[in-house]
Amino acid sequence: MIYVDKDILFEIKDKHIGIVTLNRPDAANSLSKNLLAELDQTIDKIKGTDELRCIIFTGASDRAFCAGADLKERKDMTEDEVVQTVKHIGRVIKKIEDIPIPTIAAINGVAFGGGLELALACDIRLAKTNVTMGLTETSLAIIPGAGGTQRLPRLIGLGKAKELIFTSKRIGENEAYEIGLIEKVIYSSTFLDEVIRYANNIAKNAPIALKQAKQAIHRGMQVDLTKALQIEHECYLKTIPTEDRLEGLLAFQDKRQPQYKGK
Repeated sequence: MIYVDKDILFEIKDKHIGIVTLNRPDAANSLSKNLLAELDQTIDKIKGTDELRCIIFTGASDRAFCAGADLKERKDMTEDEVVQTVKHIGRVIKKIEDIPIPTIAAINGVAFGGGLELALACDIRLAKTNVTMGLTETSLAIIPGAGGTQRLPRLIGLGKAKELIFTSKRIGENEAYEIGLIEKVIYSSTFLDEVIRYANNIAKNAPIALKQAKQAIHRGMQVDLTKALQIEHECYLKTIPTEDRLEGLLAFQDKRQPQYKGK
């Protein structure tokens, strides 16, 4: 099933995998106002589709994942309009972070500025070979404004995040992997197919458990360990009365693959 808008493509693959493609290849998939509006609507559609268990975000063409904000569009904006646009980007990226099921950024080309900030809002980042990424805003006399100054240090550590942001350094996939910015480099000419296979390793697991695991991790990272362990217990309790938990036990006993239904 494929939903086509002007700047966003949304496809449901293998029943449980959603693929969101930023579809402005002639503009390096940059974040125009229209793309952001369509992306916002697509996230709402995702949240209303119960069978989805994992979402992949990627870019059209092999040249770009997302080059960040649409600077051609921005050059004609007033200061007030720039501020409102940056806030809009931040809100949409936060909505991606808040998607209750696991999300993957499939970085298939350059990811700069807001494009990398979008990837940082995903749970897992996978990259193909020969890609470049970075938070390059200080070279344009601004700073990352859609979460980059906060999510990057939480992911890779304070010193390395400061280095990348202060220098506007652009790094390749191997360095990104070494510093923990991405989880895996995929050495394959069929990059998206490999990402889908990776996503299926997630989607085969119990949907309620996946949501509660994500919830426990995200909420727990914001508080001290004692409170975090309490959050984990609360999330664990929500898996106990599910049919899927019993199915998991029966499948283990019968030595077969479980058939989870999200109930």
